[in-house]
Amino acid sequence: MTVASQLTEQESHNLSRAVNYSQVQGLSEIWPIAAQKFGSVTALHDPHSSPPIKLTYAELAQQIETFAAGLQSLDIQPGEKVALFSDNQPRWLIADQGLMTAGAIDAVRGSQADKAELGYILNHSDSIALIVQDQATLDKIAGQLGAIPLRFIALLSDEKPALETAAKLLNFSQIMSLGAVHPLQPVTHRREGLATLMYTSGTSGRPKGVMLSHSNLLSQISGACSVVSFTPGQRTLSILPIWHCYERTFEYFTLSQGCSQVYTNIRSVKKDLQAYQPNYMVAVPRLWESIYEGVQKQFREQPAKKQKLIRFFLDQSHQYIRAKRVLANLDLDNLHPSALDKLTAAIKRLVLWPLHQLGDAIVYKKVRAATGGKIDFLVSGGGSIADHLEDFYEIIGVTILGGYGLTETAPITHVRRPWQNLRGADGQPLPGTETRIVDVETHQDKPVGQQGLVLLRGPQVMQGYYKNPEATAKAISAKGWFDTGDLGKVTAKGDLIITGRAKDTIVLTNGENIEPQPIENACARSPYIDQVMLVGQDQKVLGALIVPNLEALEQWATEQGQTLPAQPGDSPAVQALFKQELNREVKNRPGYRADDRIGVFALLSEPFTIENGLLTQTLKIRRNVVSDRYRETIDNLFI
Repeated sequence: MTVASQLTEQESHNLSRAVNYSQVQGLSEIWPIAAQKFGSVTALHDPHSSPPIKLTYAELAQQIETFAAGLQSLDIQPGEKVALFSDNQPRWLIADQGLMTAGAIDAVRGSQADKAELGYILNHSDSIALIVQDQATLDKIAGQLGAIPLRFIALLSDEKPALETAAKLLNFSQIMSLGAVHPLQPVTHRREGLATLMYTSGTSGRPKGVMLSHSNLLSQISGACSVVSFTPGQRTLSILPIWHCYERTFEYFTLSQGCSQVYTNIRSVKKDLQAYQPNYMVAVPRLWESIYEGVQKQFREQPAKKQKLIRFFLDQSHQYIRAKRVLANLDLDNLHPSALDKLTAAIKRLVLWPLHQLGDAIVYKKVRAATGGKIDFLVSGGGSIADHLEDFYEIIGVTILGGYGLTETAPITHVRRPWQNLRGADGQPLPGTETRIVDVETHQDKPVGQQGLVLLRGPQVMQGYYKNPEATAKAISAKGWFDTGDLGKVTAKGDLIITGRAKDTIVLTNGENIEPQPIENACARSPYIDQVMLVGQDQKVLGALIVPNLEALEQWATEQGQTLPAQPGDSPAVQALFKQELNREVKNRPGYRADDRIGVFALLSEPFTIENGLLTQTLKIRRNVVSDRYRETIDNLFI
């Protein structure tokens, strides 16, 4: 089936309130307009830089133009490519938009990426210059520069750059000084012109250079404007890596509408939530899980009677929100409730409302205060968010809008609307976006509600992979349909539900196909499980590699009057605990089948992290790498 989006009345209303950039041809043309509309409003605030940086919209637009003029003085020509290796900071945006203002195309990546990967991107992108975060980043990749003929190398810091090279060396201040005395030469942009190269992080193999046009990026602004509207000066808290398309285009969107962006980091985020009281924030599910786990830890530290009271309120509120969902036709497990279902839900809502309000006054209000107390909504993307997290945030009164997309789609294709927030789903398509669900093998259309391969077509779909026509032809059909590689289904109202990756499917010996992500999300509900990855290809039953939550496990052992061994998996009591946790959480999962049961498992002593190579930089498990590293452990599970 094919689902084409149609603009709703609410979406039209939101668009009428937004700043309209339909007349611009290039992304960088939005900044002079934004400066006119929001001149004195704070655009960027980095309290963690030294010294702290705070720029108004007028100052941001001016610095972008000055940086662009500085680049032109260094002979940057329209259409040339420049590598930009830096993490999220105000100067990244100035450099990124300065490059586009000068007509250049940037190839972006974070400074924390592997040096070999940075060297590959620099070489593969045909960059004629290099801009890096600081001297440390330059030192890191110095050995990768080889014989690459670079016109100049620039730091975004004010350090004096040091490197034995024929390329001209500059720092940020020097580029700005050049731009201050060099008049900016206007550049003619084309909407269909290439704006940037974004290299896929992937879970295996070399990254591919995704070619995104100005039109691709501008479609994200107009698409997001149809979903939500802002008041100038409202605050967003920025934590994700800027080289990731999800964070990058969200920043373009919020800044185009006059929001004030505050930069934070994983060490400071909980403090900054309270200090800066953001209205909006985007992140991956792992962050929302971390905040949830912190709250749960505080709950566990309360006296036994108070813990019992908290659990009582959470249980009653869970029933309350489920009743509300049924009444609004927003219960994913019961999208077409009968009259009796609705009557039962109405009675439950009426009876439980006072208890929910009391729980809010005693418990949830305090939890919201930890997020600053002014959140309008959070956006979750970059992976599937577990149902228990959806439930928790809805209970405490914090709205999460889930979404879906890929780097190849700039990235957003679907997002849940505040007025159609179907938890567990990935939202409705952005305006102009078409969705097809087809059979994996035959590519024949599947009916509504049936799982298949997700194909997409719309203004956000990339131009292709840089210097890789074979991969481009494989990903995008002659009719413009992009093959996401994801499995999913669509509801009658057009909500997309991603069920897994086609290549991640585990096939058991009985022929049953298992999508691991939903089961892993269910297992993660357990307070004793920090991370989990399912295994079991060509086996009789599923297995799991589990990274335990040692803090919760130690507390459990203390309560049981036991001493936790150095290797918790050696303890029969711990083994029994995890078997019980896995059985309960998997069986409580909607749509549970007997084949979903996890028959064997192993507890790991080392977590999956970016540093040890088991997570991508977007915090996704690198399944093939984990499988290779723990091959002996996995094999022993099924002996």
